[in-house]
Amino acid sequence: MIPVRTIPRAKIKVSEIGFGAAPLGNLYQPITDIEARATLERALAAGMNYVDTAPHYGHGLSERRVGDALREREGVVLSTKVGRLLRADATLRGDDSEREGFRSPLPFARHYDYTYDGILRSYEDSLQRLGLASIDLLYVHDIGTRTHGADNAHYFDQLTQGGGFKALERLRDEKAIAGFGIGANEWQVGLDALRHADCDAMLLAGRYTLLEQGALTEFLPLCHDRQVGVIIGGAYNSGILATGTAQGTGLRYDYGEAPPEIVARVARLEAHCRAFEVPLAAAALQFPLAHPAVASVLLGLGAPGQVEETIRLHAFPIPAQFWLDLRGEGLIAEDAPIPTDR
Repeated sequence: MIPVRTIPRAKIKVSEIGFGAAPLGNLYQPITDIEARATLERALAAGMNYVDTAPHYGHGLSERRVGDALREREGVVLSTKVGRLLRADATLRGDDSEREGFRSPLPFARHYDYTYDGILRSYEDSLQRLGLASIDLLYVHDIGTRTHGADNAHYFDQLTQGGGFKALERLRDEKAIAGFGIGANEWQVGLDALRHADCDAMLLAGRYTLLEQGALTEFLPLCHDRQVGVIIGGAYNSGILATGTAQGTGLRYDYGEAPPEIVARVARLEAHCRAFEVPLAAAALQFPLAHPAVASVLLGLGAPGQVEETIRLHAFPIPAQFWLDLRGEGLIAEDAPIPTDR
């Protein structure tokens, strides 16, 4: 079984490897309800007791599928997200053409709303889509300049002056949720949130990986000091740390085409992995777990076979010298914790 770690402030235990349910919303390609159910059930049987979804994933499809699989199950920690409201749109034809990365037939359009009323509405809507009576963690989804650009100040003001954080505090005080935080692709907005709210957990995607460790200087130490559990998403940086560079074209990094400097750095990592006979994906999966602030690494899984491969990579034995050489060659930050430090 997969080991569990504690998110101290929320007083909940999550598996070191969590189930990211974006693929259950037909991310990039459609899967059937049967495939979605089989994938999540295999993950639960393997010991992944933590499942993360969002209204954005398939415009409600992921939440519906997750709820159908989790109903009447005990011992599963569930997180979803707030900040996007879904509204029926009659102009959407209900086909599976790609919208915002998802090939979902659900005719809903998303609208950003981080206000007090918007947060509470998002929470209630998620309960309805899930068909469940409770949610453990809520993340404010995609706040930050990467999503909103120049409009981010307006949306962040909805969280502070508009009462979004107060709504989350109310839900926690009423024990409707165990905790809340930010779910974003940039650590800087996490720091901003911690200055304004008493967060319990942070979901950071793509910014603390084998490729980049910018969150080491301020964000992760502050979370550790304040006992805020950090969930790492995007451990493969959108795929390049899973596939490597051998295919030559179509390499994905940070939701787009990988730039030459990233490809070159991954190639150096691959060469090091070959020397030690270590799968690149195993190193990418295990590396973030060495940091004491990290509670879990979320992986988007869309087939039972992917679950099996993830279990293998998580357990793959990696020699201590592998990590020491990565550090010595400047392929990871000098102050980045490595598994040999634990």
